[in-house]
Amino acid sequence: MYRAPVFLRQLEPRTARTTSEVLNFALWPFAVMTVLHQVIVKATNFNITDDFGPVYKASLAFLNGRPIYAENFNLVDPHYLYPPSGTLLIAPLAIIDPDKSKWCFDGLNAVAILIAWYLLLKLFKLSIKSYAAPLLMLLMFSSETVINTLAFGNVNGCILLAEVAFIALLLARRELWAGAIMGLAIAVKPTIAPMLLIPLMRRQWKVFLPALGIPIALTAIALPLIKDPMDYLHRTLPYSMQARDYFNSSIPGTAAYWSLPSPLVWGIRIGMGVLVLISLWLLYRYYRNDELFFICTSSGILLLAEFLISGLGQQYYSMLLFPFLMTVVLRNSVLRNWPAWLAIFGFTTFDKWLLDHWQSVGRDIEYLRITFGWGLLLFVTFCVLGDRYLTARREGRLDSGIDPSFLLTDRNTATMPDAPRPQRTPAPDTTTATIAPADPDDEQPAAAPDEAGVLR
Repeated sequence: MYRAPVFLRQLEPRTARTTSEVLNFALWPFAVMTVLHQVIVKATNFNITDDFGPVYKASLAFLNGRPIYAENFNLVDPHYLYPPSGTLLIAPLAIIDPDKSKWCFDGLNAVAILIAWYLLLKLFKLSIKSYAAPLLMLLMFSSETVINTLAFGNVNGCILLAEVAFIALLLARRELWAGAIMGLAIAVKPTIAPMLLIPLMRRQWKVFLPALGIPIALTAIALPLIKDPMDYLHRTLPYSMQARDYFNSSIPGTAAYWSLPSPLVWGIRIGMGVLVLISLWLLYRYYRNDELFFICTSSGILLLAEFLISGLGQQYYSMLLFPFLMTVVLRNSVLRNWPAWLAIFGFTTFDKWLLDHWQSVGRDIEYLRITFGWGLLLFVTFCVLGDRYLTARREGRLDSGIDPSFLLTDRNTATMPDAPRPQRTPAPDTTTATIAPADPDDEQPAAAPDEAGVLR
């Protein structure tokens, strides 16, 4: 009779005693099961959009000496757009059969996203034992960008890992390694190249040697091995730079879908470009010494500009904004307001806004929510930084930065020296002394100072 209660007691689940433990116990099962669902179900089931198919076909053609860049761009199917350097790196995918290759590729991307998740926690000094860890994992793997990256078989997960590792290495002053990681990422997906403006602003010149040298070297190796290298320059590259009117949430792509006039489109693009330049100037002028905030916020602005202003921007590119979104845990973050998260909702959620009874309205909402989300987030960032600058200038404290006044007050309070204790006169010894009338001519002894002198 004794053994049964003891045995059952060992099997009893641990009961949470604090709010943090409750959140941990509640969030971890949701996070782990969501990861497993996206990797095992979403990544292996059939999907009408197949980004991996053209990649596998091109890799197989490369290994067998056949033309690679012979795509029919009149079709709306996914096309192979990787540069020759990227072709060289991904060619081993075709060594095994297509199904197993895709599963391995999706597994690699899932592992890369998980490593990026861990590095983000470390960058922002969040413990893996805190509820922030499962919450971040759950939000990442519930987003459209992760779900469709795994379902379509795209390389975004590896590019995210490269971006986060690049940021971590920049902060650690490991410039050559940071450049090597960025060089490999650019060799596969040049979309991330605007990130090089960050080491340029920080004058970390060593980054550029491997960041530019590796793609150039890989291209030089790949060109003689490719059957049709000039077709990439004459056909694929011009196509990838023009704004197509399908699966494209950039400003030019959206304008092409709705047939907007060219002057209006250029006006919007130039206006957004001005917001980007002003925001980057304010960050460089007042925040470049706040390294984590500066790098992650600048990366978000640069990538938002890339998605919006360039010829091609797709919703699952938003994965590269994860480091920017993580700045919300910083007290001076520009994302601590509801319009920023309304914008983030627009381009991260997997919701579909297509309406059966109001098809035209639903289609407009669905197609525009990504573009509006990116644009609104860029506008909110500009407004927050601009308001901070104008407020600091009005209050005459630009020399101390443009952080909100409550942050400056907290810092001053934290660094204020401790006040000295008031000196106390020791009590007379009443056990042996007798009380005598005071003589005004007697000189009173000075009070003994406190040994500590200050509060500790």
